[in-house]
Amino acid sequence: MELFLYCIAVAVVAAAIAVVATLIAQRKMAGTRAKLIIEDAHREAEDIKRNKALEGREEALKISAEAEKAANARLAKIQSAEAKQKQRELQLNQQQSENQRTRNELDNLRQNIENQQVALAARQAQLDELHRQAQDMLEHISGLSSAEAKEKLIESLKDEAKTAAASYINDIMDDAKMTANKEAKRIVVQSIQRVATETAIENSVTVFHIDSDEIKGRIIGREGRNIRALEAATGIEIIVDDTPEAIVLSGFDPVRREIARLALHQLVADGRIHPARIEEVVAKVRKQIEQEIIETGQRTCIDLGIHGLHPELIRLVGKMKYRSSYGQNLLQHSRETANLCAVMASELGLNPKKARRAGLLHDIGKVPDEEPELPHALLGMKLAEKYKEKPEICNAIGAHHDEVEQTSLLAPIVQVCDAISGARPGARREIVEAYIKRLNDLEQLALSYPGVVKTYAIQAGRELRVIVGADKIDDAETEKLSGEIARRIQDEMTYPGQVKITVIRETRSVSFAK
Repeated sequence: MELFLYCIAVAVVAAAIAVVATLIAQRKMAGTRAKLIIEDAHREAEDIKRNKALEGREEALKISAEAEKAANARLAKIQSAEAKQKQRELQLNQQQSENQRTRNELDNLRQNIENQQVALAARQAQLDELHRQAQDMLEHISGLSSAEAKEKLIESLKDEAKTAAASYINDIMDDAKMTANKEAKRIVVQSIQRVATETAIENSVTVFHIDSDEIKGRIIGREGRNIRALEAATGIEIIVDDTPEAIVLSGFDPVRREIARLALHQLVADGRIHPARIEEVVAKVRKQIEQEIIETGQRTCIDLGIHGLHPELIRLVGKMKYRSSYGQNLLQHSRETANLCAVMASELGLNPKKARRAGLLHDIGKVPDEEPELPHALLGMKLAEKYKEKPEICNAIGAHHDEVEQTSLLAPIVQVCDAISGARPGARREIVEAYIKRLNDLEQLALSYPGVVKTYAIQAGRELRVIVGADKIDDAETEKLSGEIARRIQDEMTYPGQVKITVIRETRSVSFAK
């Protein structure tokens, strides 16, 4: 048993020795590995150090190169500035020498002028003496003093002036008699154009269409109370007659007619038509129209690039939408005139913004809230002055029909562009009778030529079709005929744009099968 325990103890000791030996070996290996790691770290640190040193030297070289480059550039600038300074000094020296020469020349010239003045004074004294001697000789020869001779000369000049004035007056009277008829026609035409009576003739009614004639009775109301309330609220005469499915609104104020039309539309659509409802709807529509007028004026100013316009002028511009002249909408006419003025002002080197502003406002005198006894150009000028527009714009408004004198270049531009916009083909509506007469005159003029069978004026009188007989005119004569008709129309007739003349010659062969 003791031996067994001894053996076990020996084995344990041997195992412990083995473990200790293993631990010692592992410790030696760990120390060796640590040394290797430390050596690797030292090598890496040396490599990093060398790399950083290289990078530092490169950065230093780069900074040195940039500094040298900046120094060279600054040196070049300094040298350039020195060169400019030397050149400027040379120029100043040259200028000083030239100024000195100029002063010398001026001194010489001043001396010459003084010498000439002395000579002229002596010459003038000699002339005065000669003039006195000649006057004494003339008085001695004529036996008259200078005062008496002057009076006789004045009397003779008066007689000649009276004779010339009488002759000039006679010439003026003769010329006035010859041109009186023409001048009277011009004044009448201008007066008609300013009064614009055609606006009342062609645009004083609005037709309101209805679905059935039963609505007419509801609009009239019991004993006519509805229609009386509507006329009193709108200020428009409402004509309900036998015209099928239509009611006529008559009045000279286009804004009131529009209010009456919209109010009628809402009343008919709603179905409730009685005096209280009529007054409520008319008041509501009137506010809508006023708001629409302001919005139209603002939109027009924005489209044309016009800023800083007084709110009242903006409202008057919006009212132009409901006014027309000879069938031409006043707002469209004013916009067109404004754009034409801007183009023409640009071509002439003037301010296009002022020209566009004057062109837009030139007809505001046609849409006033009151109706004073003034031409629309003068009224528009007074409105523009009231709302602090510039003097040249006010003058352009007032002078576009020659009511006042033109004081700026904007005035003739506005006058010309107003005429261009109103006179272009298709801008204004013709009276029906004049339109039909012009078409008949075209057809009768072509029918007056021999060989013409039929004539047709088409496309509102802008084309004339002439049919000739094939047995009376050959192909060569058709071309000659079209030229003669064109020349005669050009010489004898007044027409918008141009008229195209087409001569048609055809041969027909007709047979019958029996």
